[in-house]
Amino acid sequence: MISKLSGILDSVHENFLILDVQGVGYQVYASSSTLAQCTGVGEPLSLLIDTHVKEDYIKLFGFQNTAEQEWFRLLTSVQGVGAKAAMSIMTACPPEQLGFAIAAGDKPAIQRADGVGPKLAARILTELKDKAGKIDLQAGKNLGAKGVSISVAAPNMGEGGVAQDAVSALINLGYQRTDAYAAVMNVKEKAANDDGNGESELDLGEMIRLSLQELAL
Repeated sequence: MISKLSGILDSVHENFLILDVQGVGYQVYASSSTLAQCTGVGEPLSLLIDTHVKEDYIKLFGFQNTAEQEWFRLLTSVQGVGAKAAMSIMTACPPEQLGFAIAAGDKPAIQRADGVGPKLAARILTELKDKAGKIDLQAGKNLGAKGVSISVAAPNMGEGGVAQDAVSALINLGYQRTDAYAAVMNVKEKAANDDGNGESELDLGEMIRLSLQELAL
């Protein structure tokens, strides 16, 4: 079982790359985000590997970090989600957004992936809502300060309330549910930290204003 490969990047293709390891070229499938970072043809490259073995083939799937690999494994644990579908999902909804999409129940974000219909998207959201919180990711644009490690555990916004109303308002303004959810959660967390008692007392207008600032980052 291959779990890691280190070699020289030989070439990058639509959904895979060729990694030259001491003269042997390994075809490694990867998400678009990983492939986009593999720009140094002829330069050293190291990837974490998941090996999938079937009767008629062996395929290698590569990841630049453990978070992406864990998401791949988590997605493929859902019935009906194979390796190809998992890569497609991570291409349509990158790992730094996927946790918030699941926490927000954002089915359209999952359905953007090729080959993922409404029923499969609903199954993914249902089965992974609790499991997704175990993965730590790096915050990216619209998900908080860049480079800050955060948890994607689904926060409990309760039934109704200011946070839910703020998410609804942002969606009505044209923002994606995942982005709106993430922005409101970041505002709630910052407000709780500033409060000192772990509680926030933001009204709806202030919550929306601060969330819009998060979305503008």
